[in-house]
Amino acid sequence: MRRRLTAGAVLAAAALLASVMGAGTGTAAADSPALGTGYGVHDGQVPLTTTKTISSYLLQDPTRGNTVTVDGRTNTILTDADNIWGNGLPTNLQSAGVDAQFAAVSVWDYFKYSFNRLGVRNDGKGVRSVVHYGSHYTNVFWSDACGCVNYGDGSDNAHPLTTIDIGAHEITHGITSATAGLTYSGEAGALNESTSDIFATMVEFSANIPADVPDYLIGEKANLNGNGTPLRYMDRPSRDGVSPDYWSTSVPNLDPHVASGIGNHFFFLLAEGSGPRVINGISYNSPTVNGSVLTGIGQNTAAAIWYRALTVYMTSTTNYHAARTATLAAARDLYGAASSQYAAVGAAWTAVNVVGRAVPSPAHDGTARTGHVGEVRTG
Repeated sequence: MRRRLTAGAVLAAAALLASVMGAGTGTAAADSPALGTGYGVHDGQVPLTTTKTISSYLLQDPTRGNTVTVDGRTNTILTDADNIWGNGLPTNLQSAGVDAQFAAVSVWDYFKYSFNRLGVRNDGKGVRSVVHYGSHYTNVFWSDACGCVNYGDGSDNAHPLTTIDIGAHEITHGITSATAGLTYSGEAGALNESTSDIFATMVEFSANIPADVPDYLIGEKANLNGNGTPLRYMDRPSRDGVSPDYWSTSVPNLDPHVASGIGNHFFFLLAEGSGPRVINGISYNSPTVNGSVLTGIGQNTAAAIWYRALTVYMTSTTNYHAARTATLAAARDLYGAASSQYAAVGAAWTAVNVVGRAVPSPAHDGTARTGHVGEVRTG
């Protein structure tokens, strides 16, 4: 999202979630998981694992680190009598909770099954989502202070911003904070945003829900532009009218959301290749700065390279040229320096004008980088 988080919002979110943790988690441990059904505003019908208590069900998943969704109006975990949640309409206040919970458990599943990562901090703890946060609040943000995502309902309090890609984007900020700790400024901030867009896209493809067909568009279902267009396009970032397709010396001075286009474009080229194509009925046309024709290596392979670069080689000050070095090192580790995947990484960076420099690839010391805990990563 485009707005910065205020200090008051952070403190309010931390206080809210502290009260919920004290009130809700004590009983959940003694209760049992149950399979429910949710009807989200954006997600349609989805399965939900909930917690059965003596008298009701909690929107808390004991099989995924107690991932939980909270009603920001009452500061309590969402509950239901029959384990059928929401009706797909924003007027039913559970519907936004369905979207938020499904996004959170989809992130859990993607990182667990792709990278054996259990939760944002890899500590087995799920995230907490707060829906109906604030009043007339047109934003979503992640806070490390509470390990939570906070979702506004839009300027009219009737359009919750609980799409799966926005939720996954925000939760990934927490993963970035817990690993590389990319500073939220300059090119490191751009890489922070790009990392969130990349894994939001991967989570969306992994979840593969009919109501939100997987794509390389960010935030299109939230309709924050008011005309049905997404916030960002990964195949050709300049389609939004402000983001660059290629690196230049002006990139470090851009807003991180805008400068993230370089990393997003790189990832699309690496995963899918250049030129026109149709994926899930959506048309894309990804250019290259040098006119090169690229063949994608597949999104799962591309994501594995980015994840290893993020968790092993990137640091708080990594810029785009250092990211080139980091992803080449990750590709070398996973597939070998003589592999087609390694060559594809270099070609994709060159295609977005992040060219090689006389900097050696970093050596892997056997340990993953860890970042700072307790800092806020805004959307």
